[in-house]
Amino acid sequence: MAGQASAPPEESMYQQFTPHRAGLPNLVEYFKLVWRRREFATEMSKSRVRGSHDNTVFGTAWLLIDPMLQSTIYFVMITFIRGHSSSGPTPGHTFAHLTSALFAFRLCQNALSTGAKSVTGAGKVLLNTNFPRLLIPLSAVRTGFTRFLPTIPLYLLIHLLVGEKWHVTMIGGIFFLGCLLVFGMGLSALAATLTVYFRDFANFLPYIMRLWMYLSPVLWLPSQIKGKPPAVQSLMEGNPMYTMLGGYSQLLQNGHVPALHVWVTAAFWAIASVVVGFLFFISREREFAVRVL
Repeated sequence: MAGQASAPPEESMYQQFTPHRAGLPNLVEYFKLVWRRREFATEMSKSRVRGSHDNTVFGTAWLLIDPMLQSTIYFVMITFIRGHSSSGPTPGHTFAHLTSALFAFRLCQNALSTGAKSVTGAGKVLLNTNFPRLLIPLSAVRTGFTRFLPTIPLYLLIHLLVGEKWHVTMIGGIFFLGCLLVFGMGLSALAATLTVYFRDFANFLPYIMRLWMYLSPVLWLPSQIKGKPPAVQSLMEGNPMYTMLGGYSQLLQNGHVPALHVWVTAAFWAIASVVVGFLFFISREREFAVRVL
């Protein structure tokens, strides 16, 4: 009828994702699509968890038993084989540090190892479905975080059993866990891209992660590198995990707030990893379907 306002056109229920041809796409639009399709990454992660039976009772139990066995083995090596120093930390403190640091390190390790094979294992999804490919390694990071969550109450119990006390500064550990999670996102995207071009990279990754763990404050405390040669100290302190795991352990075990540069350095490594990993992944994702299939 005349004078009657016409009804607004119905919004489309569909979204179109067009791969960019060269270089980087419009990043603002790209990450808007990533956010809109976040449920796709969630479902990919859930299917991966169901496929590995991590959501079952025995699967969840193994997520706790496996790192606990590793912590026990490393504790025996450090305390009984190397010997316990009267001036060093107590055995209980050492075991609490081992479990907390190993659980946190495995958060990043699981994100990296799962993310490395995420694109090459996507198969025909790359060819038949249009979506921002960055969602694939991000779903792997979500899987790693899901596997990490059951270890939190386990560590809190261990913390009490070894004679330590809960304190308010432990809440600050969330910041460093967040840095590890963001750091793992960037590494997952970077590793996924490298695996597309170099398939053997995923096979070398477990050895790289094992060496990285030895260089990180997992089997040793940050305070124990004092008095070492300057070259050794520079190597240890230059490790991105040094500030993230070191600050995390300091808040949980010692109850001391780390220095400001520890917080800033941890945030720097996390942001740098995301920027480099995401940009490298996005700039190459247009070739994935051709190289994977």
